[in-house]
Amino acid sequence: MTTQAPIHVYSEIGRLKKVMLHRPGKEIENLVPDYLERLLFDDIPFLEDAQKEHDAFAQALRDEGVEVLYLEDLAAESLHTPEIREQFIDEYLEEANIRGRQTKAAIRELLMSIKDNKDLVEKTMAGVQKAELPEIPEDAKGLTDLVESDYPFAIDPMPNLYFTRDPFATIGYGVSLNHMFSETRNRETIYGKYIFTYHPEYGGKVPLVYNRTENTRIEGGDELVLSKDVLAVGISQRTDAASIEKLLTNIFRENLGFKKILAFEFANNRKFMHLDTVFTMVDYDKFTIHPEIEDDLKVYSVTYVDDDLKIKEEHGDLAELLAENLGVEKVELIRCGGENRVAAGREQWNDGSNTLTIAPGVVVVYNRNTITNAILESKGLRLIKIHGSELVRGRGGPRCMSMPFEREDI
Repeated sequence: MTTQAPIHVYSEIGRLKKVMLHRPGKEIENLVPDYLERLLFDDIPFLEDAQKEHDAFAQALRDEGVEVLYLEDLAAESLHTPEIREQFIDEYLEEANIRGRQTKAAIRELLMSIKDNKDLVEKTMAGVQKAELPEIPEDAKGLTDLVESDYPFAIDPMPNLYFTRDPFATIGYGVSLNHMFSETRNRETIYGKYIFTYHPEYGGKVPLVYNRTENTRIEGGDELVLSKDVLAVGISQRTDAASIEKLLTNIFRENLGFKKILAFEFANNRKFMHLDTVFTMVDYDKFTIHPEIEDDLKVYSVTYVDDDLKIKEEHGDLAELLAENLGVEKVELIRCGGENRVAAGREQWNDGSNTLTIAPGVVVVYNRNTITNAILESKGLRLIKIHGSELVRGRGGPRCMSMPFEREDI
């Protein structure tokens, strides 16, 4: 383990020193009702209010002494030569599933004409409407260009980007650069690729324990760092068991210091899309949990012996298993919504279990989850409550919206 690496995350609760966010941008305004399912949204946030809520979230972190970085700034800073910039544009276009040759050429010309790197990055995030492009003369159109479609975009927007937890995940001093569940989100990982390849501070200095070129899916909401010895990884709607095996083998081989992984298998559906939507750590001995997952939850312990993964299904009480692995006397599971199934379902949908711990017992939550928040406060936790009426429409909470780059050890 090293303290010199630019990434240092060995817990979920150590004091947060540096974090990466993405301020929602014009990609949100490219959400339209007919294509919400394609873009993994249930509703359309009002961008102006979403930005106000996000700015307040960022300021709440700064008020607690956290340095806030932005994905769009880091990506722009990575494009520091004309060659890298042009390579980024060409790779972005290659992954954008553009229908026609002439359309692709027009978009390339549009992107190359943007002089400022941050403006370029934000434009790639926002997507390209067909209406933005010049009309292609009939005699210059290819067959694909001639097959007209009512679909309004030449390149889809990336509205999920403000959930920075998922495209890559920091683990120890390494990074899992993920292969995402859907094509819509898989394009998001290009920014992580350029940051960890070319950025002046992060490029070439952070080992990858998973790569976006893999063919099985994994997302950061399923990757939790419980301690310097133990990770938790979810087998979920968005993460394959096969991906977890690849990730864990690389983590052990890179010698990041972890000794065991707890793999959580739970219901495969949208309302439980990631482990951190139903389970987060809020103190040395306390976790939030959504009660609906408890009956069917399976947990496997994974270790690495003689260059091979050793996997054992765990039985018995989850709290006791966590206490044993964390070296504490007792663990308390704090149930979202308490014992009321209606409250639990409603507040879990509004990310009552998706908390961001910024120091032991100091937790960022949405203020709207009043029942769960009252229970957390009754357990002695200090809550930093943020507004999220627009942000929550994307189905994500404070942990989903943040990617720690540095935490103090505990």
